[in-house]
Amino acid sequence: MSRQSVLNSPLMLGFDQFEQMLDRIAKLPNDGYPPYNIEQTGPNGLRITLAVAGFTSDELSVEVEGNQLVIRGKQADDETREYLHRGIAARQFQRTFVLAEGLEIEGATLDNGLLDIDLRRPEVETRRRTIEIATANAKAGGETIDVTPGA
Repeated sequence: MSRQSVLNSPLMLGFDQFEQMLDRIAKLPNDGYPPYNIEQTGPNGLRITLAVAGFTSDELSVEVEGNQLVIRGKQADDETREYLHRGIAARQFQRTFVLAEGLEIEGATLDNGLLDIDLRRPEVETRRRTIEIATANAKAGGETIDVTPGA
């Protein structure tokens, strides 16, 4: 049985990478740990907040791999402690977010068990190009490019 693509329209050219990204997202594990919030911090700003109680900044890593933001946490077991009851496990995690093209990471802050990652979407320039049409006997001589800031 073949899979029917959402982006299978002949009017949607060059979206094969987008379709591959959707397939990757569908395959990502979603165990719910650590819990997170995503908030709008301004017209072009976002903040991802993860609840990482018990982790120090040395036990966390925030990396951009291709178009993915990957947050990892790894705690080491303290072998010097003897537990009578162990309800808080030393746990490792990996949380992945797929980033839109052009989205920039401004920084990360750990405060009171919350890891904040600030992102900024740069303002997009609207581009308009006029393509000269060549006849069968002549080649195109050039093109006009109009760059307008703002969307």
